[in-house]
Amino acid sequence: MLLLTDEEFVTVASACTFTDKKPQADGSLLVTAQCEAEGEDGQSPAKFVIKRSAKSPKKLVITGEDGSVMGEVSRCK
Repeated sequence: MLLLTDEEFVTVASACTFTDKKPQADGSLLVTAQCEAEGEDGQSPAKFVIKRSAKSPKKLVITGEDGSVMGEVSRCK
């Protein structure tokens, strides 16, 4: 499960609240966030890139700072 709003990114095991959003020249969005993981105390900083999917322009792909794909989301119906 993935949930992406204009203020946060939530997965089954973690929740990240955006602290900064910077549009990039390629149309993607660089997001800085504070994240909490299930079963852990406190928050840790993280960066994500949110961009349109190359396979389906109606979907967004969320990748970590290291380029690993965290997931793909589409608009709720």
